[in-house]
Amino acid sequence: MDLIEILKAIILGLVEGLTEFAPVSSTGHMIIVDDMWLKSEAFLTEYVANTFKIVIQLGSILAVVVVFRKRFYDLLGLTKHNNNEAMRNHRLKLSQVIVGLIPAGVLGVLFEDYIDEHLFSTETVLIGLLLGAILMIIADKFALKDPVAKTVDQITYRQAFTVGLIQCFSLWPGFSRSGATISGGVLTGMSHKTAADFTFIMAVPIMAGASGLSLLKNLQYFTIDALPFFIVGFISAFVFALVSIKFFLKLIDRIRLVPFAIYRIVLVVVVWLIYF
Repeated sequence: MDLIEILKAIILGLVEGLTEFAPVSSTGHMIIVDDMWLKSEAFLTEYVANTFKIVIQLGSILAVVVVFRKRFYDLLGLTKHNNNEAMRNHRLKLSQVIVGLIPAGVLGVLFEDYIDEHLFSTETVLIGLLLGAILMIIADKFALKDPVAKTVDQITYRQAFTVGLIQCFSLWPGFSRSGATISGGVLTGMSHKTAADFTFIMAVPIMAGASGLSLLKNLQYFTIDALPFFIVGFISAFVFALVSIKFFLKLIDRIRLVPFAIYRIVLVVVVWLIYF
């Protein structure tokens, strides 16, 4: 593995880390860089390249776990609380996270093969990027000036389920899971920061489960030639996701979703002009 290949792994990890949890669609960006770089590596067959994408996604997931580690301890019942029962009852519950995961989880299982066969192309990704941008603009337009849920501990089961329903849009590649769920949260009365926090928390179990299963199916592609590429990409995705998440959470309540929507629309135009 030479210096150029290491640089490519770092850049691909950077793309994954910076875009996985921002509302701009990591899938869309990875499909674009896949055409540019991944397919150009002699040792990266189609299956090895797909495995690489799974590995770097796990790096991004680990970054979320690190940032929200105290919250996950709490959800799993590993945090010691005082005896104030009212305070305990007003914490975000694991059952609320599960309620938010159910709709997209069910549809994902039912339509996984169809999505893989028909929706992973540059054309469909551009459609997803554009439609997701429109939803984000609508969410900002109708956002409450005084949100009813200013922290994740104020989220109701109804809000969690509604966000889960809107998350189903993200099954279309390019729509963006975070774009859909943050928009859904804002439309149900959450602050932008609260919607982002809930989005990241929900992302871990669904992404870890899907990536873990995919990784088990592709273990045979961890060849000696490709392993350094995987390791560098994983570390790169973890580091850049860590920085990206912390920066995004500080920024989202101030700039909201429209700037990301504009970026998506510009990206659609640029990619369309380049490819078509």
